[in-house]
Amino acid sequence: MVNVDDAVIARLESYGERFEILVDAELAADYKRGQDIAIEDVLAVEEVFKDAHKADKASEEAMEKAFETTDALEVADKIIKKGNIQITANQKRKMQEEKTKQVIAQIAREAINPQTKLPHPPQRIQKAMEEAKVHIDPMKSVEEQIEPTVKAILTKIPIRIEKVKIAAKIPGTYAGKAYSTITQYGKLEKEEWMNDGSWIGVIEIPGGLQDEFYTALSGLTHGEVETKLID
Repeated sequence: MVNVDDAVIARLESYGERFEILVDAELAADYKRGQDIAIEDVLAVEEVFKDAHKADKASEEAMEKAFETTDALEVADKIIKKGNIQITANQKRKMQEEKTKQVIAQIAREAINPQTKLPHPPQRIQKAMEEAKVHIDPMKSVEEQIEPTVKAILTKIPIRIEKVKIAAKIPGTYAGKAYSTITQYGKLEKEEWMNDGSWIGVIEIPGGLQDEFYTALSGLTHGEVETKLID
């Protein structure tokens, strides 16, 4: 459950009554968008109030009339989906800062400079977002904001969400250990085990992960890996 001190109020008015619950602001926003989150994880307490600040509970009669149930979890579900989530300016600022970091990290992971086929470092993406005056909505998901953000910063830097294909050859000594790491990065399109025990394959990964991918393979093989970016 959410810490009560960090919780915000979600509110819904129905049949002349006010119903309030204490929730995690970001989880409640994700829940409202339909993400697969347990309602128990969103709530600070499994209680429905008519005034959360005074800890004044809503009556069962009022809940039955408005929601046709007195089950706190069922009522909370309806309050979040149909009501408003109240956040302070300070809470909104902190959520926006955190969501901005997440958007930057996701773009750095998935995007490349189409001119060089190389990733953009997060600092360059952040600077482009600042120059393009990109506004990140703390109540929207990261996924919803990737495409419009990339479109906005395209006026500042060459950038495109793209996957790249990399061919790799790994000596037999390291092939078994490196194989599981390789498949964690993306989709394995081709592979072949050679007579000498070495492994050759082609993997498709998010463009921004190239440097991380090369570093991981080099570390696992002590620099004995051969790689090539396939156009």
